[in-house]
Amino acid sequence: MSYLDNIRTFVRVYELGSMSAAGRDLRISPAVTSSRISQLEGHLSVRLFQRTTRNLSPTEHGKAFYSGACEILESVSNAEAQVVDITENPKGALYVAAPLGVGRRLIAPQVPGFLELYPDVNIRLRLTDRKVDLTTEGLDLAFFLGQPEDSNLRIRKIADVERVLCASPSYLKARGTPESGEDLLSGQHECLSLRFPGATEFRWQLQTPEGLQRFRVPGRYESDDGDVLTDWALDGRGIALKPVFEVAEHLEKRRLIVVGKKTPPTPIQMACLYTHRRMQDPKTRLFMDFVIDRVSEEIRSAEALAHLTR
Repeated sequence: MSYLDNIRTFVRVYELGSMSAAGRDLRISPAVTSSRISQLEGHLSVRLFQRTTRNLSPTEHGKAFYSGACEILESVSNAEAQVVDITENPKGALYVAAPLGVGRRLIAPQVPGFLELYPDVNIRLRLTDRKVDLTTEGLDLAFFLGQPEDSNLRIRKIADVERVLCASPSYLKARGTPESGEDLLSGQHECLSLRFPGATEFRWQLQTPEGLQRFRVPGRYESDDGDVLTDWALDGRGIALKPVFEVAEHLEKRRLIVVGKKTPPTPIQMACLYTHRRMQDPKTRLFMDFVIDRVSEEIRSAEALAHLTR
């Protein structure tokens, strides 16, 4: 068994906090995962993890070894890039994160086309609406909506994404059609909120004649999955604040109606985050270029369609 494979396995176990999760991620059995860690511990003559039947946590030796192990893997990747024409024939796994709506509608559909061009690359796509940490989660790049909090990361802007307030015809028939942010506070409306642990946005920022204002909107429904909010809106449960590309088809077919036109929501930035070191790997740049060109066009098409149907 390669010493380098043992180090790769250790890094994924450390980052995922589980032998079984690391095994699934690396597509090896739990037995092989455990064996690689044991071999590495034998080579180093230290325990890297404390194991119980329910828990696995790194020891002080494990914590110390992790940063060096990451540097080893990064150095190997850089060395390979120097001697192999990896731009023409990139190889290896690429770890990509994206919000659920962005990932399902914009990123995932591009993956097959990329892999047809570069068959030796493996795309590991992680979809979640929570904020991700590129370093601790071992990600190469992450697509996101909003403003990044970590100023140490590099950012590549894709587009300013138009957003709308929308609700179903059945909801509007029962509750009335709000024209502004003030109408949302009247006591007769239910607003659907995207919230997750660590979220900082609990208000809707709308464009009013007096300038941008933040409204603490009422609502009993909240979820950390944006598609759940869309489903609730379609079911007549409330008003959702959505990027246009996520609901363009529903707007076209009048399953959802744009409301609050006097005080529309502000656009939201869509961008891609990455570290400087990750961009030294050409397959990261290739994937980013491939996806961004196509995603930008998808967003423009969805917004044009939505405007035609209003």
